Amino acid sequence: MKKIHFIAIGGKAMHNLALALCQKGYQITGSDDEIYDPSLTRLKDAGLLPEEMGWDPARITEDIDVIILGMHARSDNPELARALELGLKVYSYPEFLYEMSKEKTRVVVAGSHGKTTTTALIMRSLEESGLNHDYMVGAQIDGYERMVSISDSDIIVLEGDEYLSSPIDRRPKFLHYHPHVVIITGIAWDHINVFPTFDSYVKQFSLLIASVEQGGTVIYFKEDHHIQELIASIDRDDLELIPYASAKLNDGNEVFLNHQWMKLPIIGKHNYQNLEACRLCVRKLGVDEATFAKAMLSFKGVSRRLQVVPVESGNLVFIDYAHAPSKVKATTAAVREWYPDQSLVACFELHTFSSLNESFLPEYRDAMSDADNAIIYYDHHTIEMKRMKPLNSDRIRKAFNRSDALVITEKEELEDEVSALQKKEVIFLFMSSGTFSGLEFDKIFK
Repeated sequence: MKKIHFIAIGGKAMHNLALALCQKGYQITGSDDEIYDPSLTRLKDAGLLPEEMGWDPARITEDIDVIILGMHARSDNPELARALELGLKVYSYPEFLYEMSKEKTRVVVAGSHGKTTTTALIMRSLEESGLNHDYMVGAQIDGYERMVSISDSDIIVLEGDEYLSSPIDRRPKFLHYHPHVVIITGIAWDHINVFPTFDSYVKQFSLLIASVEQGGTVIYFKEDHHIQELIASIDRDDLELIPYASAKLNDGNEVFLNHQWMKLPIIGKHNYQNLEACRLCVRKLGVDEATFAKAMLSFKGVSRRLQVVPVESGNLVFIDYAHAPSKVKATTAAVREWYPDQSLVACFELHTFSSLNESFLPEYRDAMSDADNAIIYYDHHTIEMKRMKPLNSDRIRKAFNRSDALVITEKEELEDEVSALQKKEVIFLFMSSGTFSGLEFDKIFK
């Protein structure tokens, strides 16, 4: 296998995989109808940026060994049609990652929330221990050049997403990986456009457990009753089942590791649940407690996961990728727990298909109850692009159970409201899988 073509190369995971394979010596080509930064600049610097945007069946030739199909492409994509006509092998990127890791010990981190942070914690622990490992993680990690690594190492750590694999493969990504060790952090309904009922969503995690390799290990958050029900229904006596709760914290938010109390650069009880899952996982991989503790002391976090934005005004400003109800609630609660005496302004953008669906909005009830001020933002352009119905502000407030919430649909108004709330002791938390229409923090927080 020498020549690989990416259809929809500009995606977050896709372009990282393309860069990793290019470095490994494969001949990489790709196409897309639109590519934005940082993907655009990174592909250009590597010589992988398509000369022209758009789809062209002429790019698909018989000498291509593998096609990797991204989720951004459609099922009627003309390049895909040509590849199928020629009988070329077409993989989704999770399928391809499995093909490249068949001989490795596969660790998969799954769950409705905490996947990226938990995966990053495992990576940091393995790095500290000197254990070479490959990985695929859903965000940029400080100290790592890319979000994907493919090498000759014996271990791969994979963030296990439950979303669809490709336009022609409607299975969740994590069902391709067949883990030896799987972590399930929690189950809270998400992706209503794919899993229209909660039962259909939970079913995917049942299938994940069934896909674990013979004699494998399931590490699960024991305080989630949906996971408890799944574990109780397992009909396999070959699996090792390891429950966990949160790591032990004292009143000073110090954690007990390696026989001592330690202050870590991590905030939020949900992240100390992630930390405990990581500890149990890396112990299975041969990392001792002292090495694990040292790794946690130097953990620098994950891009847009309770990331601090340095601003001129001196306010403490966090940005977070939270978009599902459980994530919004956990992230807001985390900031409140760590800063109980300061005023908290929480801004949440309705950006995903689920969050912009009026029937799903009640799932956000009380998700922002820990904030002193709640701002809920959405962009009319996003609704138009997703071909969804306009939202009613009063119904949004009712769904969130926040009659005092500001519902804003214009970026300029959002900037004005945030500026008006700025005071010395106010903390700001911005949560979205989008960008708040390109909100510029330097412009607001002067």
